[in-house]
Amino acid sequence: MLKPKKILIFSTAYYPFVGGAEIAIKEITDRISDCSFDLITAKLKPGLPNFERVGNINVYRLGFGVAILDKLLLPFLGVVKVKRLNNKNQYNFYWAMMVTFASGAGFIANLISNKKVPIILTLQEGDSEEYLKTKWFGILNLAWRLALKKSSVVTVISNYLGERAKKLGFQGEPILIPNGVDIKKFELKNTDNELREQIRKELGLKKDDVALITASRLNIKNGIGDVIKALPKLPENVKFVILGVGELEKELKELTKKLGVSERVIFKGFVSHNEMPKFLKACDIFIRASLSEGFGNSFVEAMAVKIPVIATPVGGVVDFLKENETGYFCQPESPKSVVEAVQRVVSDPNKGKIIESAYQMVQNKYNWDKIAKSMEILFNS
Repeated sequence: MLKPKKILIFSTAYYPFVGGAEIAIKEITDRISDCSFDLITAKLKPGLPNFERVGNINVYRLGFGVAILDKLLLPFLGVVKVKRLNNKNQYNFYWAMMVTFASGAGFIANLISNKKVPIILTLQEGDSEEYLKTKWFGILNLAWRLALKKSSVVTVISNYLGERAKKLGFQGEPILIPNGVDIKKFELKNTDNELREQIRKELGLKKDDVALITASRLNIKNGIGDVIKALPKLPENVKFVILGVGELEKELKELTKKLGVSERVIFKGFVSHNEMPKFLKACDIFIRASLSEGFGNSFVEAMAVKIPVIATPVGGVVDFLKENETGYFCQPESPKSVVEAVQRVVSDPNKGKIIESAYQMVQNKYNWDKIAKSMEILFNS
């Protein structure tokens, strides 16, 4: 009988901090019982335990609970922790989630060790190539090139990231393993009308309001300001619900006042991933006018909830969204295009067919059960 594979995961953030990468790690590892997983991450917040079991993973948090400091120290504190854990557990693989502070610990540990541990690098990043070139005076771009050179296997969540990996020097063929959706969690039944009405009332939405919704970090990349700028050109019953927090929150709120649409924009703030489905179902159209995307979990989650999706044709989005087949496109940095896209959705007689087509696609291609199986095959190959 084969021994279970032992895998050490590197992720700069982990639960209770949740984004697409963190969700991917947990959804995949929860479904794989024949491997053992440890994870190194930054503490980021005071009061979090230095060690705990989260799902199927032993989580080791390093740092002092100060976000910026913990991230900067993570590659160096991580190397010490890697050495101790690897001496004890003799890992078969390191699994680096993105080119980050955390994954740096794995690569540095290999650099100073006589015995190298194969590294599986998963690319999830949604930042633009321009961002990579300019961030930290080009150091981020260099980090990508070095990480890709030293990785044994590279998995990507979109064809776009696969092409980027090869462009930046990965010599092999990246393996496409996308992110997904917990179908059972997001598949709310049409009979849940009472819950829908309850949430709409909580959000201050009227019966005839058309509610746009986004689940996004409030930053430049996600194009939230372009949706707000489109509102004055749309009927007054079109409202915009924003789930998320971020550095642009104050600026976006000031923009709504300047445009006279502050009564039509609802800043809901942070909403846990478990609570997300009911807010999506309570609204009418999911929209994110992104400038760049590595993949975009929120889009396929909205498709699983069975509401129409508006996105921009950037990055990994084009893998799953086809105009008039599984959703609708608007153009980045174009409030006018947002207006036109919303009008198309509202008046489209084939909207129901597009929603159903998107739902079937998510079931067939972006189900976490199937995605976890692909990663399990990779771990055991």
